[in-house]
Amino acid sequence: MCIHLDAILLSRTSSFGSTFGVNSILYQRGLYPAETFTHVSKYELTVLVTNDEQLKKYLSDVLAQIKDWLFEKVLQKVVIVICRLDTSEVVERWQFDIETDKTVTEDSAPREKSLKEVQTEIKGLIRQITASVTFLPLLDYPCSFDLLIYTDKDSKSSEQWLESGPRFVANSEEVRLRSFSTTVHKVDAMVCYKIND
Repeated sequence: MCIHLDAILLSRTSSFGSTFGVNSILYQRGLYPAETFTHVSKYELTVLVTNDEQLKKYLSDVLAQIKDWLFEKVLQKVVIVICRLDTSEVVERWQFDIETDKTVTEDSAPREKSLKEVQTEIKGLIRQITASVTFLPLLDYPCSFDLLIYTDKDSKSSEQWLESGPRFVANSEEVRLRSFSTTVHKVDAMVCYKIND
């Protein structure tokens, strides 16, 4: 049945965006100490996942909400904003734009895209995130991060979500990263970073 494979692919998309993608960025950019991450094998790659209980709980809660919004086809974008702790200045903005085919229903004819194809595309993006340390400026000051989630205007969310501005990076460069797609969603990725003065 088409919806079963789509549900698996949706789960893969949300798992990447909220767990492996965020964890990879937090590790690669040094926002948490290296010893707070554990190696796990996923998509035939070794990826790092936090073992910080508070962060795991936060990401788990976010993942649950993102999955709901993916299934409702209202999620538009997930953004990871990295800010200086001392000034709150935004120094990086990792953006994952999500394009949804809203015509797909449970009764739709199956589409041709295997789980292996999706995983290969996700592996390429994770590798690119890992390699980003070669071109991104060193973050040699304490930083924090925020997750911004963009949804359709008519979507429902719990009271724990607050409205926020876009939090752009001033004086920045932008690098487009690989994209990946399922039979329902296409995810385009990019990172915007502050140019050192």
